[in-house]
Amino acid sequence: MIGPGRRRALDPVRLALERSLFESCAEEMGVTLMRTAHSPNIKERLDHSCAIFDRRGRLVAQAAHIPVHLGSMPRAVEASLALAPFAPGDVVLLNDPYAGGTHLPDLTMVTPVFLGPGAPEFFVANRAHHADVGGAAPGSMPLAREIYEEGLRVPPLRLVRGGRLEEDVLRLLLANVRTPEEREADLKAGLGAQAIGVERLRELARRAGAGDRGRAALRRAAEDLMQVAERSVRAALRALPRGQFRHHDVLDDDGMSDQPIEIAVTLTVGEGRARVDFTGSSPQTSGPVNAVEAVSRAATWYAVRCVLGEIPINHGTFRPIEVVAPPGTVVHALPPAAVGAGNVETSQRIVDVVLGAFAKALPDRIPAASSGTMNNLLIGGVDPRTGRPFSYYETLAGGHGAGPGWHGASALQAHMTNTRNTPVEALEHAYPLRVVGTQIRRGSGGRGRFRGGDGIERTLELRARARVTVIADRRRRGPYGLSGGRAGARGFTRVEQPGPSGAAERSRAPWPGKFQADLAAGSVLTLASPGGGGFGRPARRRGRRVRSGRRAP
Repeated sequence: MIGPGRRRALDPVRLALERSLFESCAEEMGVTLMRTAHSPNIKERLDHSCAIFDRRGRLVAQAAHIPVHLGSMPRAVEASLALAPFAPGDVVLLNDPYAGGTHLPDLTMVTPVFLGPGAPEFFVANRAHHADVGGAAPGSMPLAREIYEEGLRVPPLRLVRGGRLEEDVLRLLLANVRTPEEREADLKAGLGAQAIGVERLRELARRAGAGDRGRAALRRAAEDLMQVAERSVRAALRALPRGQFRHHDVLDDDGMSDQPIEIAVTLTVGEGRARVDFTGSSPQTSGPVNAVEAVSRAATWYAVRCVLGEIPINHGTFRPIEVVAPPGTVVHALPPAAVGAGNVETSQRIVDVVLGAFAKALPDRIPAASSGTMNNLLIGGVDPRTGRPFSYYETLAGGHGAGPGWHGASALQAHMTNTRNTPVEALEHAYPLRVVGTQIRRGSGGRGRFRGGDGIERTLELRARARVTVIADRRRRGPYGLSGGRAGARGFTRVEQPGPSGAAERSRAPWPGKFQADLAAGSVLTLASPGGGGFGRPARRRGRRVRSGRRAP
């Protein structure tokens, strides 16, 4: 239990307990949101994240949810603070990528936590990916040129004021989406999660002491956790080789042209600090692969955390890490650039380039590239079973990169996404879709002394006419291998459409990684995700190359 009183030294046992107590608040928020949400994307795929912040908007603790949500969420809380002063029962809603958001489907709620009279002591926040928020295509991730095409854009505003729902605001939101009943249910599930977070923090304060003593103890605990996290990160960075390390990689294209989009990084490590500079990256693009600065920071922080190992995650963790993202580039887009795919695709490539730079400093620790794409699939239309609009969204797993001493894992979400697949039963119940097959794509992992993990193939049949959007990458260049390991296999998309006889006929021309198309009922869509890169040169025996086994020795 968090206790009151001044501490001259930081007790590691007490700190571990305090960290767990804060994190449990965020975890319980996530469980509440998952259990009460309506859409399969939140309820089944767990495409949501929850966290706790102090009164200055600094991260105190987070649940083990989605890295791209969590690393960018502090900006949403900072943007919400501009609406102060707050009252008990207020809830702020936003999704504007240029005011603390990521991309428009990610709706964020921020709630002040009052532990007594005066200003709020903490804030709780949740971010959930809603399957539709309007825009030019179902799923609200179209191949857009401007953010105005991507859906309803919500700056920070009060959805709940003093405990009372702002009905006018809710009506405005629901009038601009294709699936209003689902959106309302998911928004109210988010409000329930916020209420749980507020109550749990109040309980912690009461356990810590009566009145001001409990509030002071809780504030002190949060500050101590940040100090310890910062010290841990600085110590871990001091243990790394000092120097400057560069790496670059590309996105296939922006969905509007065939030109590759470069992301370059210069990593400088020394004196307990890391500077991650993206100068040299491509200018922001016409298509939607632009990332706002908050997304680029989230991806960078995630990659650095992976290298440093098990460390506490809060505001202190990030103090020693400087991120330089030049404005007007693909890693720091400016309005009115479209950003729908920056959150899901560019974030993945940022991780690849930062880990690639670290690989030059730590060749015996860093794995090859994982699949490098979220393989976004969006399908929407009118469900003939109900006569109502539907909107389906899913990201597909791929192969993980092999490392020095281990083979890559197969058929798993990688890096900036930490979601599940939609179960077949839930998918077919909710949407006019049939799952024809889902299988591991054997042999798609890159060859090497240690093999990259395999991707997957998922095939769906449309039971209704629908608009289909695919936003995927690694279709032209597979995920890179390291130390002589080969690249993983590229992904692909195959579409079979009904011919004159009604039977599905396969298209001869390959479909691009990013496209939007209206497909007839009976069309069959197959997405194959990339395998991970291999690590190390394959072993040779008697002059012949030997295929490495599936398990590390």
